[in-house]
Amino acid sequence: MSSKNADYERLVVAYSVDLYRYAFWLCKDPSQAEDLVQETFLRAWKSLHKLKNRELPKPWLFTILRNEFARQYAKVRPNIQDIDLTSIEYKDTQNDTSTEAFVLTRALDTLAEDYREPLLLQVLGGFSCEEIAKICGISKGAAMTRLFRAKQKLRQILTPDGLGDK
Repeated sequence: MSSKNADYERLVVAYSVDLYRYAFWLCKDPSQAEDLVQETFLRAWKSLHKLKNRELPKPWLFTILRNEFARQYAKVRPNIQDIDLTSIEYKDTQNDTSTEAFVLTRALDTLAEDYREPLLLQVLGGFSCEEIAKICGISKGAAMTRLFRAKQKLRQILTPDGLGDK
């Protein structure tokens, strides 16, 4: 197997679940999420030679997926349906059906997209502020501000007095 094939296969195995989770969060449709992931890997295959840091492909792949979603969304307005995110099964994980998980999911749904996306990239994707900034096409300072405000708003929503555990 050639080096390019081996590199590509490692990317698919290592990141397909994370990419699907992010794609599903973006589009809320399982089949569209699968299509986004496939298109992401197709574009990654074609552009593998452009990957500058082969040790950190995850932000690169998430950026490709996000851009592909934007391209698809610009072409057609999808019929978006509300889906209970706690009903999605992820590989090797158990769904949390606790009241706390339900309340947190509802609280996340109330956040503005500009705040929710960076927060979920940090929590689900494990990205740093610099990586989030690059994926979202914003400055590092803007990413940090959005993360801070997202957490602040969640604290206000989730605590009775809006003060959190200060």
